[in-house]
Amino acid sequence: MSNRHSSREPVIRAAHATLGYEGTPVLHGLEFQVPAGSRVGILGPNGGGKTTLFRALTGEIAPLSGDLKVRATTATVAQTDRSRLDYPVSALDVAAMGALARLPWWKRPGRSERRQALESLTMVGLADLADATFGDLSGGQRQRVLIARALTADAELLLMDEPFTGLDATSEQRLEELIDRLAANGRTVMIATHEVEQAERWDLVLCLNGEQISFGDPASAISKPVLEATYGGHIVEIPGQPELGVLPAHHHHHGDAERPGR
Repeated sequence: MSNRHSSREPVIRAAHATLGYEGTPVLHGLEFQVPAGSRVGILGPNGGGKTTLFRALTGEIAPLSGDLKVRATTATVAQTDRSRLDYPVSALDVAAMGALARLPWWKRPGRSERRQALESLTMVGLADLADATFGDLSGGQRQRVLIARALTADAELLLMDEPFTGLDATSEQRLEELIDRLAANGRTVMIATHEVEQAERWDLVLCLNGEQISFGDPASAISKPVLEATYGGHIVEIPGQPELGVLPAHHHHHGDAERPGR
């Protein structure tokens, strides 16, 4: 699918960028531009640099060399790890947390912030569950509440970390439709995923494995040599199908997995 928004000013511009920690490179050779309103799939193995790129896009780390410019308010939509997020707050409470970054440290979200949070829940189709306990929601519903939190933060660039992990087919379809709507409204969505077939449906694909392997329209950016360079020995032929498959990662994914010495 060709990018529908190629005429727009880039939201992200990477030029000869190298990213890493304490002088140790993790990801190099970044050279790409992302127009506003694009849906970008990021393919790569665990430890290949996806988390490091997200940290740089949010400003948490600065490039070791080169340039990485972001012209958008940015929010990360984390995986819905129930063990860490199962505490007695409502879906509306979680969505309202998106306002915290804009408030003085001593102020809690008030009526106007909660009204905005309810609007965000409406956008993701969960207004009727505003008072439900977050931990009682399904994985797909929790994922959409976390997206609502990013919308309450007025994020124009949403960074989603493997948002489809553990979702059933119906929840997956709902989430994909929501991503399409967000992009149609001009928000840029970057989705870290292991699903090659899914990435082929986005506007752009960025393949990473310690360096930028390829970037562009899925039809040109995804090929067998590219996937072999991205995933190494994890590429498998699917009998009777033209598609290539990627052996599933073990999902021992932790936020600091790529930080050297951890």
